[in-house]
Amino acid sequence: MDTIVRINDAVNSFAWGWFGLILLLGTGLICTVITKFFQITHIKHWWGKTIGMVFNKDSHVKNEAGSVSQFQALCTALAATIGTGNIAGVAAAICVGGPGAVFWMWIAAILGMMTNYSENILGIYFRRRNAEGEWSGGAMYYLSDGLGSYKGCKGLGKALAVIFACFAVLASFGIGNMGQINKITLNLESAFFSGLSAEAAGGASAINWIIGAVLMFIGGVIILGGLKRVAAFAERVVPFMAVVYIIGAIVIIIMNISSLGAVFASIFRFAFGPKAVAGGAAGTAVQIAMNTVKSGCKRGVFSNEAGLGSSVMVHSNSNVKEPIKQGLWGIFEVFADTIIVCTMTAIVVLSSGAIDLNTGLAAEGTNDATLVAKSFGNAFGRPGEWFVAIAVLLFAFTTVMGWSHYGSKATEYLFGVKGAKIYRWIFVIMIIPGAVMTSSLAWDISDTFNGLMMIPNLIGVLSLTPLVVKLTNNYKERKLNGKDIEPILSFDPDIQKEMAEAVRNGAE
Repeated sequence: MDTIVRINDAVNSFAWGWFGLILLLGTGLICTVITKFFQITHIKHWWGKTIGMVFNKDSHVKNEAGSVSQFQALCTALAATIGTGNIAGVAAAICVGGPGAVFWMWIAAILGMMTNYSENILGIYFRRRNAEGEWSGGAMYYLSDGLGSYKGCKGLGKALAVIFACFAVLASFGIGNMGQINKITLNLESAFFSGLSAEAAGGASAINWIIGAVLMFIGGVIILGGLKRVAAFAERVVPFMAVVYIIGAIVIIIMNISSLGAVFASIFRFAFGPKAVAGGAAGTAVQIAMNTVKSGCKRGVFSNEAGLGSSVMVHSNSNVKEPIKQGLWGIFEVFADTIIVCTMTAIVVLSSGAIDLNTGLAAEGTNDATLVAKSFGNAFGRPGEWFVAIAVLLFAFTTVMGWSHYGSKATEYLFGVKGAKIYRWIFVIMIIPGAVMTSSLAWDISDTFNGLMMIPNLIGVLSLTPLVVKLTNNYKERKLNGKDIEPILSFDPDIQKEMAEAVRNGAE
């Protein structure tokens, strides 16, 4: 076990070290620059074409075979991204990197908007239908068919596609399943069953086994029903859970309104070199500043997944015809996940008194795993802790639903449609081990797999930036400048012809 831990720590330090973070932020910066800061200069356009269309019936069309609506694709992607990272992840970033980590979460999100945008449009452009008529897309395909189309890169593109798919499958069992289920179980046991912890088989309490069994049954009903059922579940649960959590956070912020100025001041003051050394933190100021940047960026990505290449696998199932249209939803996805939900959590934590806003240090005895629950508990008493436990349940369980699709699509790429069906059964069964496991090693290893997914994906995105510019300019010329030119919609001539005809007939 010690050997496994050492190997994992070494690989994790590489994937999530400066190499990984520079690759991540650099890709976001390049995608931002080449699109002329699209997420900022065209904020009115992408806002109107995403959340502004929610109440438009056309955005909820579900009758196209093998696809889901644009809004369902967004909700399924948000189901996988809005998870424990938005609660425990934010708290962990602040405990490790201080208030300044929030600033770097924002930076990672602003740049990540265009990384996610680029992933989505590439996913739509390189997607194809599988044997069952369902759309299949993702980093695997734009690596093999995009990067692989360059002279001398066919083998490289295929190899990176296989590597990405393998790591995606492994990550889906860890951070997309057992890690989330474990958080649910621990929070429910702590909030509601703390006095009923009789030990049962495997060293876990009977409550853990019962919770695991219930979650496995519910998860099986949804997951084994395929993408349509997962998307329908996400469409109903995600908006509700996000709105309720935001309302709860806003109430606490209003209750602590007097400290709001000090909270934002601490975020900016500690962003570039916190003075936590004066408070007794170990290491140099430079090391602490580096931890601040790393914690903020890493947890920002952990939260919104921009750059991992994961959410593009469900965005590619959208009934959209225009690649850019789904790219706009990708921008909104990161905005909603990090700029809104994570910021709300950060303000709640920083205004709770658990973090010293003068030194940036966490109060003695502060535990990042329970920090948010205690912050809500300070405001609402015991019901506040129950509220967070239920929020973690919904956030984490919807993450499991979303990741079941990601792992399924990665397995489909490797072993075909039949392999994907077997994967879903195994995924459902693995919910039980997640509920009863006690070691954090599975979580740490899956965190490493996430980082290893990111590297081949970003190589693919960077190599295809000329295509990102081409698709973006084509869309802008047609939709914003009113020019009558042929739309660029797919790498496949047959799909291009089909989609172009649909666009000419008014479908987007």
